[in-house]
Amino acid sequence: MKLADYDKGGVAVLEPKGKIMGGPDATILYEKLHEFIEQGKKKVVIDLGQVDWMNSTGLGILISGLTTLRNSGGELKLANVTEKIQSLLTITKLVMVFEAHDSVDDAVNSF
Repeated sequence: MKLADYDKGGVAVLEPKGKIMGGPDATILYEKLHEFIEQGKKKVVIDLGQVDWMNSTGLGILISGLTTLRNSGGELKLANVTEKIQSLLTITKLVMVFEAHDSVDDAVNSF
């Protein structure tokens, strides 16, 4: 997994690319979220549009990120959720936990 990030209207946007399956991926995402929190950035959108696949460990990474941000008074939202990932979120009932939007702009504007 590759991870890019940028700021859009005061909201931190993360753009993972490839597969989110744990291991080093978990560390990369975890460290980036903690870096945002330390910088006072507590509004985060994860753009999943270029994620090919995610396993249960990948879902755990997202849950961990959401929990970390909420415990710091922040919020994490998803954007561009692909059909494969949407079905994973539905099967695991995480669709009720994560706020998902059709685009990064929609997610950013929802804050």
